[in-house]
Amino acid sequence: MNNMTEILFFSSIIAPIVMALVEVIKKAVPAPVNLIPFIALVVGVIVGAAAYPFSDLDLTMRLWSGGLAGLAGTGLFELVKQRDSYSKEDEY
Repeated sequence: MNNMTEILFFSSIIAPIVMALVEVIKKAVPAPVNLIPFIALVVGVIVGAAAYPFSDLDLTMRLWSGGLAGLAGTGLFELVKQRDSYSKEDEY
């Protein structure tokens, strides 16, 4: 496998873990909504770095995987979250 394939494979494995940790943080600590993607990015990088015993990837590749997993976890949560309103209300 080439490097990018390994990064994407590893990030898809840790994305649900990162998403769950971000949800725990959101419930435990009141944070502004616009900081949630940054928090997810940081949590993803930390989880990627901490996954040393489970992967034979280099540290930089694990950090990239963690960052991608953090941003993907945020996007995944926003995709499945039920919303009643739109981002911009139509004025008719």
